[in-house]
Amino acid sequence: MTGTSTFDVVGIGNALVDVLSHEDEDFISAHELTKGAMTLIDDARVEELYSAMSHRTEMSGGSAGNTLVGLASFGGRAAYIGRVHDDALGAVFAHDMASLDVHFASPRATSGPATGRCLITVTPDAQRTMNTYLGASSLLGPDHIDLDVVRASSVTFLEGYLFDRDDAKAAYRVAADAAHEAGREVALSLSDGFCVERHRDDFAALIDGGVDILFANTDEITRLYQVDSVDDAVAKVRGRCHIACITLGREGSVVVVGDETHEIAPHEVDRRVDTTGAGDLYASGFLYGYTQGMDIDACGRLGSIAAAAVIGHTGARPGLSLAQLVHLLDG
Repeated sequence: MTGTSTFDVVGIGNALVDVLSHEDEDFISAHELTKGAMTLIDDARVEELYSAMSHRTEMSGGSAGNTLVGLASFGGRAAYIGRVHDDALGAVFAHDMASLDVHFASPRATSGPATGRCLITVTPDAQRTMNTYLGASSLLGPDHIDLDVVRASSVTFLEGYLFDRDDAKAAYRVAADAAHEAGREVALSLSDGFCVERHRDDFAALIDGGVDILFANTDEITRLYQVDSVDDAVAKVRGRCHIACITLGREGSVVVVGDETHEIAPHEVDRRVDTTGAGDLYASGFLYGYTQGMDIDACGRLGSIAAAAVIGHTGARPGLSLAQLVHLLDG
C-alpha cells in the first residue's frame, strides 16, 4: 500500500436494509414462504410482505455493509459505496451507517426502484427465512463509484453478490483500476457458490488481473476452480492473487500467501446460534489486522475472533464492540 490514506477500507456492494420481525409458523404458511431459504422477490411481493410483518426492526445490511460495520467496530476507518433510493428506507440505511461510524455519501437515486431490502422472518425455533428485494442496490454502475474515496482507501473491498449485472462488473473494474493506479489494494469476497457458478469466468479474470486479497469459503473456492478438495483449490489459487483467505467453518481457515500456507484455528464459541454474517465478519477482522500492519497469522486470528463474535447470537452484526476483543490475540 502506498502513502497515507483517509480510510482503511472502502466497501462496494448491495446496499440493503435488513427488516427483521419475529413471527409464528402461521405467518410462514399464510404467506407461502419457503422456510429457512433466501428467496429473491419483486416489487409487489416485497410490499405485500413488508406490510404484513409485525414490530419491524430496520437496519443497514448487505454483505459488504456487514464487513465495513465490523471493521469500524474494531476501530478501523471505514467507508461504503452503494445504491439506495431517496425514500424512507434509503434514509434509514444512510443514518444507520453513519451511526456505526461508516462513511456513506453515495447520492440517492431519485428515479427507478425503491431501496433494496431483505425481509427476515424469525420463527420461534430461531429459523431465519429471508426474502430479498434488490431494488436500487442492484443498479450500481461505473458512474456511481466515488473514485476519490477509492483512491483515499488502503483497500477497496468488492462484494461478489453484486456481480449479476454487467454494469456492476464494469463498476468493479473501474474501482479496481483506480485503486491500483493510486497504489492501493483490492479485495474481493466471492459471497455465494451459486453466484460463482453464474460468473465463474468473469470472477477468475478479475482475480487474475485485479484482486490482491481474496475471501472465499470451501464451497465457493472449489466451485470457482471446479475441483473436489480445498487442497486442490489452494494449488489453483496460489500465485493468482497476493493473499487468498479460505474459511473452513468449524475447522478455521487457511491463508495462502505466495509459497506459504497459514493454517488458522477457529476461535471457540460457547454456542452456535446463527452463522449468518460469519464470513462477512471474518473479512472484517482480517482486513482490520492487515491495514494495521499485523502479520498474516494475527490477521487470520482476528478474522476467527470476529466470526465467533457473530455466531454466538442472532443477526449478522457483532453484538459488542469488536475493539474489546483484540486483546484475545495475546491469549
